[in-house]
Amino acid sequence: MDKFQVQQAFWSSFGLVAYDENTVPDDATYPYLTYQSSIGSLEGEMAISANLWYRSPSWQDISQKALQIEKTINQEKRFNGGYMKVRKPDSNFAQRLREESDPMVRRILLTVNIEFLSE
Repeated sequence: MDKFQVQQAFWSSFGLVAYDENTVPDDATYPYLTYQSSIGSLEGEMAISANLWYRSPSWQDISQKALQIEKTINQEKRFNGGYMKVRKPDSNFAQRLREESDPMVRRILLTVNIEFLSE
């Protein structure tokens, strides 16, 4: 598994279809997750973002999913030559955002820190 594949595996582990933010198909159905796919050098931490996308009249389900992710965020995923650590930042882990084009669409922006480490 390479660095891009390990990110896909991590974001797909929360029971939602996960897309690199640049590959969301036009016919994607809610709920789903998009993530910023970035790679950095080994031993360097970087902040990346992900978005939860739901279509619902309330924030209940999407908020529960954000809390589920928050509880499991400090994970490590292995890839060829090392592993990726995912940590919650000190502040601003999750932020609710309005989607002007459709008032039923709920989006929560998640921010995490990832670090690629060698074995």
